[in-house]
Amino acid sequence: MEALESSGHECCAVVIGRDGVWRLRDPRHYPEAAETAEIGEVVAIQPGAGLLDSDVAFPVLHGVFGEDGTVQGLLECADVPYVGAGVLASALCMDKLVFKRLMAQAGMPQVDFEAVLEPEWAADRGAVLERVRAIPLPRFVKPARAGSSFGISKVSREDELEPALEAAFRHDPRVLVEAAAIGKEVECAVIGNDEPVASEPGQVVPNADWYDYEAKYTDGGMELVIPAPLGDSQRERVRRLAIDTFSRSGCSGLARVDFFVTDQGQVLVNELNTMPGFTPTSVFPRLFDASGLPYPQLLERLLGYALERHERERQYAY
Repeated sequence: MEALESSGHECCAVVIGRDGVWRLRDPRHYPEAAETAEIGEVVAIQPGAGLLDSDVAFPVLHGVFGEDGTVQGLLECADVPYVGAGVLASALCMDKLVFKRLMAQAGMPQVDFEAVLEPEWAADRGAVLERVRAIPLPRFVKPARAGSSFGISKVSREDELEPALEAAFRHDPRVLVEAAAIGKEVECAVIGNDEPVASEPGQVVPNADWYDYEAKYTDGGMELVIPAPLGDSQRERVRRLAIDTFSRSGCSGLARVDFFVTDQGQVLVNELNTMPGFTPTSVFPRLFDASGLPYPQLLERLLGYALERHERERQYAY
């Protein structure tokens, strides 16, 4: 908000409380304590009538009900241009299982994985555990549709597998079990609509065993090395795969594509985030800043892509 206002934009903040109600409230003017989450004038959305007479919405939201196409669909119904991916791409990329299956169909390189559904887990745990154990240790167990590393466990011993699955099922009825990739965690930011552009890749070095929630959102939880220590061919392959993944997923506006670069030099696609973080420690804006696009100009580009897509899509007859 501060960067946009410094560029001459008039901003208003719509905060979604824990009760799910949308309220008009500037988060800079209130403490961050949870008990103040339900402060502010309630915002009503009328289909086809916009949102607070705004020109464009910037849904800086993560995870379920924010990054999964639900808010995007609501903004579509209200006829409001918005930053980032549309309904289908948001839902697709939020669902790690669907995303990985799409990437596999396209022949994109990625780690081995298995899907576990809650009904089959309830019916025959032994069969599920036997199938999943075909993936070598260490493994990562993830809810299919959670964000910010919620519900993810690293399994280094066989006795950790069952508790990890139980923990993931608390967040989602569909769970993903992945092989761990030994090597560098590399991230690449992408912006654009029809002609996406990739940033300089960066390496994430977590100050922990792996890149969990604390490492992502705690100051000093990780170090970002830009440019990533890769050879020229690996660097260009990361950037090409980032753009290819962005396009195949039907994304628009912005995304951050996460990779593993193994010790053998293989570049593997991990996942795509349709609304990367914008905190001071977030990777996405830092990657583009290092690529020659400072934060205020980056935000201007994103607003422009949102308006461009909205205008183009309203030209079609339905």
